[in-house]
Amino acid sequence: MKPSIRIGCGAGFSGDRLEPALVLVQQGELAYLVLECLAERTIALAQKRKRQDATLGYDPLLERRIETLLPHLLEKKVRLITNMGAANPLAAAQKIVDIAQRLSLSVTVAAVTGDDVFSLISGSETALETSKPLSDSGPLVSANAYMGIDAILPALATDADIIITGRVADPSLFLAPLVHAFGWSLEDFDQLGQGTVVGHLLECAGQLTGGYFADPGRKDVPDMAHLGHPFADVSADGTAIFGKVAGTGGVLSLATAKEQLLYEVMDPSRYITPDVVADFTQVRLTATGPNQVRASGARGQARPDTLKVSVGYEAGFIGEGEISYAGSNALNRAKLAGAIIQERLQDRFSDLRIDYIGSTSVHRTNFGHFPDPYEIRLRVAGKAQTAQQAALVGEEVEALYTNGPAGGGGARKYIHELVGIVSTLINRNQLTPQVTLFHA
Repeated sequence: MKPSIRIGCGAGFSGDRLEPALVLVQQGELAYLVLECLAERTIALAQKRKRQDATLGYDPLLERRIETLLPHLLEKKVRLITNMGAANPLAAAQKIVDIAQRLSLSVTVAAVTGDDVFSLISGSETALETSKPLSDSGPLVSANAYMGIDAILPALATDADIIITGRVADPSLFLAPLVHAFGWSLEDFDQLGQGTVVGHLLECAGQLTGGYFADPGRKDVPDMAHLGHPFADVSADGTAIFGKVAGTGGVLSLATAKEQLLYEVMDPSRYITPDVVADFTQVRLTATGPNQVRASGARGQARPDTLKVSVGYEAGFIGEGEISYAGSNALNRAKLAGAIIQERLQDRFSDLRIDYIGSTSVHRTNFGHFPDPYEIRLRVAGKAQTAQQAALVGEEVEALYTNGPAGGGGARKYIHELVGIVSTLINRNQLTPQVTLFHA
């Protein structure tokens, strides 16, 4: 058994930067690199791409990331674990093999499947958000269960250089290599709870090193243009010391770690994952040096019998239009424009939103003690069942150019197809995870 292993997180979402992962591989002395690139809407959109083309459905940046990282991963003997397979891990694995062959490299890729449970969903299941049947939300397009470490461990037991999955719980991507390396029991729930804390702190990448933390003048973060992503040195008992590559930007401190620890955690005493119900209430964070934080003390209870399923559905279209007003009386002119749009479209859209960006677009109210802004961006959005109806919003906003009020400029219009997300539960015994190996 190794005394400790180092795991780095090179991406916290699909659109994350490419460079931090490369820095981690080249300079981080890692055993494992994790790229966490999935979200609820991300995988639903990936399912739609797969339906249009059976060779697609994996992460849009997979090719660029792999082309950049693969030679260095192999040279440094860093194993990559990633959910960039999204809706199509098999096609993603084949694409990685194709890239390796083009680069004259040898690689083994393990594709983990089994999270796609669309065929097991009837639509009569209850949506957790609405307490109504899933089918009431709209035509269903995807259903992916959050698998856990039990789906990843068989892949780690192979000689695969890269393990690529679909929907697994974010902390599981980090917990699985810890269980594999240290031989932790799947019934040692305190140990799994501590490993889940490690995964939860790492999973959002740059958030832990000050990215989402920064607030100039209040919470200053240095050199954010070159923000480094974090790694953790994890001991056999699960205790972890988090850090970042020397010379990279950002900051890793007690404050950044505390914010990330509570990120998206509704009940710190019951953080439910497919692997364990983790208890964060006894976690101890300690600064051990510059850009170093130690985490220990998590506990856990038995894993749930059910798994969360993220369900995508067709939610119609959004039509948008924007136009700017600047100078004296800008807010009043923008409000007049908004009133005009409201009167012209209110009978055609049951869901119409008018925002005054720069005044009330975020808080939806005026706090009363700020001077009138010198410039306003009017944004109008309306939800529709068809693209043709949605287009009316942008057309009406664009017409404000010459139909008043005065001084409007920079008009733009958009139409977006919507994918809505709801969730339900499924008995974990209904899933049959599989591992398929690909070689180059």
